[in-house]
This record gives sequence, structure tokens and C-alpha cells, in this order.
Amino acid sequence: MQEPAERMTAAADADWLVPDWPAPANVHACISLRQSPGHSRPPFDRCNLGSRCGDEPAAVAANRSGLARSLALPSAPRWLHQVHGIAVAGDDMIAGVDEPRADAAVTSMPGAVLAVLTADCLPVLLCRADGSAVAAAHAGWRGLAGGVIEAACAALDCGRGESEVIAWLGPAIGPASYEVGGEVRDAFLRRDAGADGAFAPTRPGHWHCDLDALARRRLAAAGVDAIYGGGFDTYTDARFYSYRRDSATGRFASLVWRS
Repeated sequence: MQEPAERMTAAADADWLVPDWPAPANVHACISLRQSPGHSRPPFDRCNLGSRCGDEPAAVAANRSGLARSLALPSAPRWLHQVHGIAVAGDDMIAGVDEPRADAAVTSMPGAVLAVLTADCLPVLLCRADGSAVAAAHAGWRGLAGGVIEAACAALDCGRGESEVIAWLGPAIGPASYEVGGEVRDAFLRRDAGADGAFAPTRPGHWHCDLDALARRRLAAAGVDAIYGGGFDTYTDARFYSYRRDSATGRFASLVWRS
């Protein structure tokens, strides 16, 4: 199942986006925008939340503090040092570490806010249908091909029963804007020949790549059939940061937590 991007709703002040997915009442999620309240100056204007993209550290720190205040978060977000891998940070890995090297996180702790940063890569939010745990994954093509979604699903114990996990695909670069070379396509086909349908040929040796379609295949293979969101294009949508569009740019955050 999938929901079009148009079904996403905005907060009253239009500074944030809230996923429209059938998560249980105790599961909360929010996505920041470039123009969410913040202090970053061009080319990072204005709510850059990434600490490794060249922005002033003081501006990033102020933006992160402001994010927590504006959204009345129950705790400061648990930021990750994302490396395009498949490691999943659990509560034991995050404890005592400022930003653990991981591209996904999972928690069952009420009030623990998980965060992934993106600017074209695909953010994937997950929750158990009974509201007992949540997860967030950063799925660039390397992590997606390597199995970061499967790793996050395994951490949520997705195999306990059909329809027990709900997934939401956040804003990522759309297939019409995302041309890749043969090495990217080959990385997916080596593991799943059916992934060929997510690639459309362009010029010789190049294809348009549909990250949403690839993520849906991986989620379905992991036993997740309640899949929402998708249909965005960070490259053409000025609300979001896009590395491919701007090169020097910030990162927006996708957050999920349970109360």
C-alpha cells in the first residue's frame, strides 16, 4: 500500500511536515523543512540540521535546539554519524555516545526521539503497529542496496506477524531527477533481479533510479506490507535540501518517537 505525497499534512504554521500514516496514537513523527525556523545563512538557509556539510557549528547547534523547542520534543533528538552503511543504533549503542556511526536507529523507550538527516537520500520511518517501538533509517543507494532497511526491520523484529510494522517513505530525490550509472543498478540486481523494474534507461550506461520502488521491494521482502508516503522529489521541491541540485547545501531531519 502506498500513499501519495499530497496526503502529507502540514502543521498549522507550515514550518514542518507531519506524515499522514496510520501510526498508533502514541507514535509521533515530523519532518523539518529548509525554511523551518533557523539561523543558517546561504547556502544553508535556514534550518540546516547537518553538522558535517560546511555550515557554521553555532548555527547548527542553534537550529537543533530550536527544533526541539518548536516541536516541544520530549528529549533532544538522537543524531547519528551517518556513513551510508547498514549499522543500526539501539538504546545501548546510543547511550553515552554523542553521534554513533550508524544509518538507522531503533528504540522502545518512550520519549526517545530518533532522527535521520537527508538531502536526496531516502528517510524511512517505521513503527510497530502496537506502538511498542519505532525506528528510522537513512537509505541512500549504498545503504539501501546493502540492506539498511532489512537491518532496521530486523531490529524491530518485523517477522513476528503479518502487518505488525508500518512504514513511511519520506522526501527523497525522485526517479525523473535521479540518473545513475551501471554500478548502482548492478548493486541492486545482484541481490534482487526483480529490482530491474526500478530502473529506466536514459543514455547509454545510465538509468533513472526509483528509490521509493526499491525501498518498497525491500520492505515487502522483510514482511512489511503497510507502506505509506513516497512520491516526493527533493531535487525539484524547494522545501527540501538537495545535494544533487545545490551541492553546497544543508540537511533536513526526519524524526520519530513514541510517548
